[in-house]
Amino acid sequence: MRVLVAGGSGVIGRGVVSALVARGHQVSATTTDSAKLGLLQRLGAEGRVMDGLDPLSVGEVVAAAKPDVIVNQMTGLSGRHAGKANPRRPDRFFAATNRLRAEGIEHLLDAARAAGVARVVTQSHGSFNGARTGGWVKTEDDPLEMTEGTRALAHLEQVVTEAGGVALRYGAFYGSGANDEQVALVRRRLLPIVGRGTGYTSWVHVDDAGSATVLAVEQDCTGVYNIVDDEPAPVSEWLPFLAECAGAKPPRRIPVWLARVLAGDMAVGMMTEGRGFSNAKAKRELGWVLRHPSWRQGFREELA
Repeated sequence: MRVLVAGGSGVIGRGVVSALVARGHQVSATTTDSAKLGLLQRLGAEGRVMDGLDPLSVGEVVAAAKPDVIVNQMTGLSGRHAGKANPRRPDRFFAATNRLRAEGIEHLLDAARAAGVARVVTQSHGSFNGARTGGWVKTEDDPLEMTEGTRALAHLEQVVTEAGGVALRYGAFYGSGANDEQVALVRRRLLPIVGRGTGYTSWVHVDDAGSATVLAVEQDCTGVYNIVDDEPAPVSEWLPFLAECAGAKPPRRIPVWLARVLAGDMAVGMMTEGRGFSNAKAKRELGWVLRHPSWRQGFREELA
């Protein structure tokens, strides 16, 4: 099968490219940075430069690649469209990613229709952003907490699934360098527990995210799937464990009011009210088997 991975040079994109190549697929992959074309070639893909916010660029790349399936892994967290990280201004940091999820996906779908590509599989997100009412663990039928970012996600999921495609709500990534900055903060004791740390998070190892993506490419399925591990857990459990695995002192604890001043509403909401996600549907319908079913096992292995 010919597969085009848009955003193939990112952390998850690289894993998806490698997994698809290992399964014998003919893979093309895009990057916004021509310096990364060699990386994509070493992974076994034909590299192409593409700007997901430029419909002409997207149309030319899709037409040239002639894929059977397009996998969307585009974000604006690094490279030419990246903003500066600031927990108090997540709107700025995620602005380019939100545009790619709102506008970039439309360009991909238009190009797919023009080239006769039947299916699109897209990255979505589900780690702590379930609606903050009811239970602590959400299914695909539960709504997301509505923010600027999740409105872009909701649009992304709607247009892709209406076109017969698949939206994969990946949990918080770790493994293969995916959360190195977070681990560095933990080691410096700069990632505290806010309040009682009651907010839930769902994690997924990047290798497991890659294997789920391959299954979505290869199977005749549509809809939204939560791609997370078996153990959604509150911050009060996973953050001290991550510190222990990283060889760090236990995280500090700070009150909600101070965290709101220092880090803003998003960080406070994640730490105190976040909702995790269930992976039952992906395991049942995709036949997904995780190599890292729990962050407990995964953190220890990655930080040993």
